[in-house]
Amino acid sequence: MTLVNFADKADVLLAIFTLSLIVFSRYVVVAGLFYILFYNFYKDTYWHRKISKGLRPQGQAWTEIKWSGITSLVFGLAGIGLIWMWQRGYTAIYTDVSEFGLLYLPISFVLILIIHETYYYWLHRWMHRPKIYRWIHKTHHNSIINSPWTSFSFHPMESILQAAIVPLLFVFLPTHYSIIMAMLVWMTVSATINHLDIEIYPENSEKHWFGKWIIGATHHSMHHAKFVKNFGLYFTFWDKWMGTESDEYEQLFRERTKG
Repeated sequence: MTLVNFADKADVLLAIFTLSLIVFSRYVVVAGLFYILFYNFYKDTYWHRKISKGLRPQGQAWTEIKWSGITSLVFGLAGIGLIWMWQRGYTAIYTDVSEFGLLYLPISFVLILIIHETYYYWLHRWMHRPKIYRWIHKTHHNSIINSPWTSFSFHPMESILQAAIVPLLFVFLPTHYSIIMAMLVWMTVSATINHLDIEIYPENSEKHWFGKWIIGATHHSMHHAKFVKNFGLYFTFWDKWMGTESDEYEQLFRERTKG
């Protein structure tokens, strides 16, 4: 199957534009829906459980959307690179479910998330080294108080570093194309939830056998506020194992979700 004719420059440019637009549109739709739901529809209800007490600077959302547009272009280029590798047989991506069976689909999805979590945790800690931070990661941390629009707001170099794991991952790990689509949607939704600055997870879930391993808005908002704790992406296990989870997290979660 040929998705992009890489011998035709016009086709390549069109593919880059189209894929980048899809990434940006997904960001706008998901972030916009969460913003409308939790900052408007639920504004005067229990579910408007705001974490940060301060106010976001005027115009910050538009700055975040601008950076997110550049991020979408970088992610679009990474996607085109993955398509190029797949069309030349350099990846382990497959299209026939029967090749590995139905059971392997959820297994591969979980494996992808764990590998991605591990890569991002250590990358994130590295980006907090002072010299690296000022050059790369500070753009994202300019959003001290988050909103859904913060979720894709990165310096281009950080976007490249984040995207680098994707083509490498699928060189080695057999993955059905539907799982790749599911992963991309999960990444967008998870990033939006984590940057919402409104806690959507239920009361007492920080103690639940499953909930205590999931990162939400309270967990990640504390990272933006204090910088030196809570480096995880989807899950808390690396923060717990490496002693980088804030000791104040559970108390703040209880305060923000108290019914």
